[in-house]
Amino acid sequence: MVTFITQEDYIMIGESALSIVQSSDSLNRENAEKEAIEEVSGYLRPRYDTKAIFAAVGDDRNKVIVMRCCDIALYHLVSSRNQRQGMEIRKERYERAVKWLEDVQKGRVSPDLPTPTGPDGEEDYLNPIKFGSERRNTYDW
Repeated sequence: MVTFITQEDYIMIGESALSIVQSSDSLNRENAEKEAIEEVSGYLRPRYDTKAIFAAVGDDRNKVIVMRCCDIALYHLVSSRNQRQGMEIRKERYERAVKWLEDVQKGRVSPDLPTPTGPDGEEDYLNPIKFGSERRNTYDW
């Protein structure tokens, strides 16, 4: 089964540490990855095509999204362990990932991600259009 996150993406903690964190069961890691992907999707779904984002494989994947998903998955794995070894760094990385996702959601950060196409083929279908005007002047001369 091809997944968005691969075991090689966890290079930041190394093979032996990953084995310990996932309690020597790759099923634990896969469940944490699914949770992480859904969490990231929740932030990106209003504006981006999350099915296309997470269907990408290999070099077609957005590296920042991969990193953020790994950080969130590792946070969930460490949180589920009794000893919570390495919890401080995982919590810090998790908070940074969530902050980045919130910035994407607010439009402060614009990652290179696919946007959904509308029914008539228009690009960036869910892009909210912002409009308005200056505050009304009420000068009495």
